[in-house]
This record gives sequence, structure tokens and C-alpha cells, in this order.
Amino acid sequence: MKPIAVAEILDLIAYERTRETHRRAVIALKERRRVQLGRYLSFVFENRETVWFQIQEMCRAERIVDEGRIADEVGVYNALLPGTGELAATMMIEITDTANLKPVLDKLLGIDTRDYVRLEVGPHVSVGVFEAGHSDEERGKISAVHFVRFPLGAEAQRDFLRAEVALVVDHPNERARMVLSDDTKRSLAEDFR
Repeated sequence: MKPIAVAEILDLIAYERTRETHRRAVIALKERRRVQLGRYLSFVFENRETVWFQIQEMCRAERIVDEGRIADEVGVYNALLPGTGELAATMMIEITDTANLKPVLDKLLGIDTRDYVRLEVGPHVSVGVFEAGHSDEERGKISAVHFVRFPLGAEAQRDFLRAEVALVVDHPNERARMVLSDDTKRSLAEDFR
């Protein structure tokens, strides 16, 4: 996927004029690209539109106008884009009951290691590759937000729209499988172009 260029980022005034339109469009897009898995996991599959919006929102929230700082934000967020032959998602551990926050996070330690999270495309299995630094099993710490990539070979990409596609978690304390809707599959298949 083509990285976002600094020139694509609107200045604060121009963005403010069009923000509501962009916000509505990205909310609708994320509805098709969000997958709820089990009791606590939610995946939002990222693409150029979702990442561009995050950059714009960060610049807006932090009032970033310096081109060098904007370039830094673009560099950081471009890392969220899927590479060739892969899907990329932000995985969130969503716990609404604050009293259960720590106990649930403790139970999910290590979810970003081994082969606990995977994407199944018919007979093809892609184990999630997580960005390092979001958990530490030895210290008993885990972040509620993770970034994960699912590399897919040529056959899996070819079969993606025809096959059953499922997101799976098979952790000792959380097991679930969610079959992606046709609408979600169509949206994610665009990332292979």
C-alpha cells in the first residue's frame, strides 16, 4: 500500500472545514473493517483512509502545524499501513467494567505471542505477527492496544473473496472464531491491490 505523503495532510483550517465529512466517511468505513472477536477483542483493519484520518486527528488534537512534526507523525502512522500481501489491524482489548480491567488484562497476557491469533482463509492460515513492545509476560504487563499483521500468500489472496475467512483467537483464557461478512471481505480485499 502506498505510504501517505506529508503533502496529503491538510492544514488545520482546511481540515476543520471538511472534518465532519471525513469523520462520517471513516466511521462508515471502519464499520465494514471492524471485527469483534470473543468477549474482549476488537480488530480494526487499517488502510490509507483510516490512517490518514488518524494523522489528521492527531495534528488537530495536538495543534501540530510545523511541517517537520507533521512529517514525524506521518512516519509513525505509515507503519500501520499493510505491506504487500498482508492485512494490518489494530487489536483492542475492550473492557467496559473498570473493576475487571486488570484481571482481564492479566488473563490475556501473552495473547500477542505464539500463534494465539490467526486469520484463516479457507485452508490457508496466517498467524498474526504483532508489533513488539506492547506486553511483557515476565513483568505481568500488557497493553490494551496492539498492532498486528497477517501475511497472506498469493493463494490465500486469490481465494479471499471465495473462501470462508475467519479471525480466530485460541489463547488459554480466550477462545473465539468469527467468520467475516462478505462486506468486510470485499473491503479488506481492496488492500491487496
